[in-house]
Amino acid sequence: MNGKLEKLLIACITEHKENVYRLAYSYVKNSDDALDVVQDAIHKAFASAGSLKDTASLKSWFYRIVVNTSLDFLRKHKKIQVVDEITMESYVQGSEDAYPNIDLERAMDDLPTIYRSVIVLRFFEDLKIDEIAEVLQENSSTIKTRLYQALRLLRIKMVDDKLEEVN
Repeated sequence: MNGKLEKLLIACITEHKENVYRLAYSYVKNSDDALDVVQDAIHKAFASAGSLKDTASLKSWFYRIVVNTSLDFLRKHKKIQVVDEITMESYVQGSEDAYPNIDLERAMDDLPTIYRSVIVLRFFEDLKIDEIAEVLQENSSTIKTRLYQALRLLRIKMVDDKLEEVN
């Protein structure tokens, strides 16, 4: 890897470190695991930086590495989803909600990964459709379709949950 590319990669990682952590956390739901995923993704990025063809797509290339590393982590640790203490405390009776919209979080958890990824990247990471397509290596129309399907599924899930609360 040349020095210029290394500096660009370091700048990208530094500039987007909170977003990258949040992206990893949205998959693994545990702060320590999210840090592990980010560390692994950084290692993979430096190891494969030579394969990057266009430095203009550095951010989406690195996000793709984070998403894939998160998915790999979930596949390897499929048996049990451990919840860290901070998240657990937010669910304890009488403690303040860490998430103002817990229904949305639960509905997001129920979404299939292909839809959850699009929602997280679009609304929580504020990426444009074209950037999401680049991260997920899909075309823009596929991303738009998944986004609308995900929003429809979320709407149905949220309405169903509200109806269950009423009954």
